[in-house]
Amino acid sequence: MSSTVYDWGPMSEPLDPELPRAIALAWGVAANPQRGPKREMSIERIVDVAVELADAGGLAAVSMSSVASELGFTPMSLYRYITAKDDLLVLMQERGIGVPPESVLEAEGWRAGIRAWAEATMQTMIEHPWLLDIPIEGAPTTPNNLAWLDSALQILDGQPVDYEAKVSIVLAVMAQVRWQGMIVRGYLAAAAAAGTSPDDLDSRGAALLEEFVTAEEFPFVFQAVREGVFAPGGGDPFAFGLERTLDGIERYLATKPVSHEPAALVDLVHETAVRDPKYKEAVKSRREAEKALREARKRERERLRDARDRAREARDRAER
Repeated sequence: MSSTVYDWGPMSEPLDPELPRAIALAWGVAANPQRGPKREMSIERIVDVAVELADAGGLAAVSMSSVASELGFTPMSLYRYITAKDDLLVLMQERGIGVPPESVLEAEGWRAGIRAWAEATMQTMIEHPWLLDIPIEGAPTTPNNLAWLDSALQILDGQPVDYEAKVSIVLAVMAQVRWQGMIVRGYLAAAAAAGTSPDDLDSRGAALLEEFVTAEEFPFVFQAVREGVFAPGGGDPFAFGLERTLDGIERYLATKPVSHEPAALVDLVHETAVRDPKYKEAVKSRREAEKALREARKRERERLRDARDRAREARDRAER
């Protein structure tokens, strides 16, 4: 699955009016404006700036007006490229989640693979906490969202359950990861607001518990405090939940007999095709290209930020 695709030229065929523009943009089947400041603005730049604003101040910092101001244009100029903020959010999410790293498919066994998939998903939420504020409104329909789902299903390939069960397994793991992401985001935000580190925040909390929790009033919490449960430097408190979720999935899979019935012709063709050396080489080339593209976009964003900083410094010097 390719990384985010935006439109770089006019469509060869008219856009289906039933297809939401944001989805069309994500798949690269919508046309760019035929008039307007093409060289100075692009959907790519608009999304870059929106993501930067969200990374710095959350989704509340993102509006068509704020993005236009950062780019030096009027909001009406943006509407020629992206017609609504909801469409912008779709493209921002695509950019934020990116594509799953190859490591999730390199782990040994489905359990290690799903664990790696969950950890990689969690990392996107740490890097872009605002992703958690974008509601899930149905099945994934954009390339990067589908790439994440596809990679999880590939990890589960060969398990003795149908695809409905496999998708349900992915949803169960995602629920655990999103819950963890929300807690971690709040925790990191609290530490940042207090001007301290998460460990210092833990230390303060543990000190408060030691001061006020008594054996008479809270006997069981008191025992947990005595055993250092709330002290900093312990293990990952969220690992337990993920591992127990994986335990449940593993037990569920163990109850399903492996079918020895002949596979359907389409499955046989697919299994043969994915083992073809030319197909494997194409997959490898695609992943290398995606990695190079991500690195190029990262360098582009860094250069753009540097250029903005230099422009601001030059303007400040001129105003003095």
